[in-house]
Amino acid sequence: MAKRDYYEVLGVKRDASDDDIKKAYRKLAMQHHPDRNPGNSKAEEKFKEAKEAYEVLCDSEKRAAYDRFGHAGVDAHAGAAAGGAGFGGFADAFGDIFSEIFGGGRARSSVYRGADLRYNLEINLEEAARGTETKIRVPTLQSCDTCRGLGAKPGSEPTPCQTCGGHGQVRIQQGFFSIATTCGQCRGEGTIIADPCPKCQGQGRIRRSESLSVRIPPGVDNGSRLKLRGEGEAGWGGGPSGDLYVVVHVKEHELFVRQDNDVIIELPVSFPQAALGTEVEVPTLDGKVKLKIQAGTQSGKVFRLKAKGFPDLHGYGRGDQLVRMVVETPKRLTARQRELLEEFAGIDGEAVNHPLSKGFVDKLKEMFG
Repeated sequence: MAKRDYYEVLGVKRDASDDDIKKAYRKLAMQHHPDRNPGNSKAEEKFKEAKEAYEVLCDSEKRAAYDRFGHAGVDAHAGAAAGGAGFGGFADAFGDIFSEIFGGGRARSSVYRGADLRYNLEINLEEAARGTETKIRVPTLQSCDTCRGLGAKPGSEPTPCQTCGGHGQVRIQQGFFSIATTCGQCRGEGTIIADPCPKCQGQGRIRRSESLSVRIPPGVDNGSRLKLRGEGEAGWGGGPSGDLYVVVHVKEHELFVRQDNDVIIELPVSFPQAALGTEVEVPTLDGKVKLKIQAGTQSGKVFRLKAKGFPDLHGYGRGDQLVRMVVETPKRLTARQRELLEEFAGIDGEAVNHPLSKGFVDKLKEMFG
């Protein structure tokens, strides 16, 4: 007989969340589990069907394969999972779901990876453009060098917990329920430190400030993350250290504004410079360069300086610098300056000299007559 659709088996929609899938399976498993339905072959088949559906849909990779290819995409995985599952105990069949319902727990390994850390590093725009190398001090938990991270006094070792037999959990039988709970004596570690290390007080780790050298590559942007592998917190019981993520924050610049890999700058020029044309010095990330301004340059005109922007972080060339002209009007005039400007205004009546003004006036006439 052909298999039913897994979403139909669990009674959920195809866009159901992981929590919805888990809840649906929990309900069906409680209803059809063989321990609750002894001798009922139909209930056992429904339980197997629900379990197979859940084991596929709760796994993101298997679910994606199923959504794309149907049962053909996951039959090998599902068959292996269903064939090896068995029905030992109610808690065993439920796995983590049963732990969530009744507060049970699996034995914790006494060796595990340390936590990742984050460090915020502030640099200026020039450093972001050319790259730099800097020293940082990071407060972190490091493995205790006295006990080598074990937590026990040198010459002694942690001993297996007698309450749980070193498993880190104990089982409580309640009717047909078999509940696994974390051992209260060793708190799930499976071992007891009778003689703790005097330096770390049995923790296996001590807090220190570590000095690290960080290389900032050219082209980093605000919010870029640099990963320093193994420079996070030390693990427990000799486990591997976590990683350190350095998050770059670029300070605002007084002149330059970054836009992707381009750099924008506004350059103030006087009315005579814009009208007559001139050559000016323009600051760039690499120093000053000469820029020729043509006669009659309007405010807002943008000049492009090729390859004067930011280098691409991945090595794909370099951006440009955009220089935007801002024609500055003087706030105060001397008597002579006013006289000359009035004379200029009197003879400057040619429309060809003011195409924007002429166009604006023509549009007004079209609109209002």
